[in-house]
Amino acid sequence: MRALNVSEPWGLDQVKVVEVPDPSPGLGEVLVRMRAVSLNFRDLLMVQGMYGRGPPTAGPITPFSDGCGVVEAVGQGVTRVAVGDRVATLFFQNWVSGPPTLEKLGSALGHPIPGAGRELGVFHEDGLSKVPEFLSDHEVSTLPCAALTAWRGLFHDGRLEPGDTVVLQGTGGVSIFGLQFAHAAGLRTLITSSSDEKLERAKALGADHLVNYRTTPDWSKPVREATGGRGADFIMEVGGGGTIQQSMRAVKIGGHIAIIGVVAGPGEPFNPASLIGNSAKLQGLSVGSRDMFESMCRALELHRIKPVVDKVYPWTEARAAFEAMRAGEHFGKIVLEF
Repeated sequence: MRALNVSEPWGLDQVKVVEVPDPSPGLGEVLVRMRAVSLNFRDLLMVQGMYGRGPPTAGPITPFSDGCGVVEAVGQGVTRVAVGDRVATLFFQNWVSGPPTLEKLGSALGHPIPGAGRELGVFHEDGLSKVPEFLSDHEVSTLPCAALTAWRGLFHDGRLEPGDTVVLQGTGGVSIFGLQFAHAAGLRTLITSSSDEKLERAKALGADHLVNYRTTPDWSKPVREATGGRGADFIMEVGGGGTIQQSMRAVKIGGHIAIIGVVAGPGEPFNPASLIGNSAKLQGLSVGSRDMFESMCRALELHRIKPVVDKVYPWTEARAAFEAMRAGEHFGKIVLEF
């Protein structure tokens, strides 16, 4: 079979298609023929050698955590899935339920565990989940990281209620899923982007307020205006150091800021006294458990929420897909198909 391979000195030039032996499932394992994988910003950082938990200093990696495929064979003792089932790979292979632990967070696909960027993959049955039938393979492949991150932030950590105000930064995968989930749950939404065209697309998905952060860099002011001076109940912080100061100015007293990305890079030093002044909660968020994933899928099915797939490439053209992500061309998700 063929697989994607990335190794030192890292970089997009090192993303290659290689021939490797066909795998076979062992005890508790499942053989999956992949149909699609989706890109996350984490994948771009990883292949460039810039990811916090990896990649390793030596040896190749097989990238991508998020995939959709069909079960071709099962090993002894497997009960969760059967041959012919369509499944999603789960970001954390060992996080079934409960709070995160070091062991659970050490089981991410892509690194340290070989990822879904291959024609055939063997995964433990605990690291797979059956998926809604109404979604396409492309759409299913977007769920394990971006969708689950937004779902956990809004409903497991944020504990939001209808009528609360949510700020979503940018129009990448997590933010667009956050917009769709928040709209379905009756939350008021404000979304930021540097593109008026993308903002109009977000409006069509239900965004209540739109802010172009290029023309309005002090975007916390429109947030305050939209909430009568109160501030946002919840902010999906994807920028990191480059945007956290605006988030702190925009959040309400006792509000929740979910730190899920660093796409804006370093910014001004963060003053923790700001948190004390408004009793806000600043929480790092790294995807979620299988239980959370399956509750999210039930909500997707109930509300018939369709993930936004903006660009699709053949999986052998992964470099072109990464280039599109690096350039910020996408709205929603980028997918590779097998």
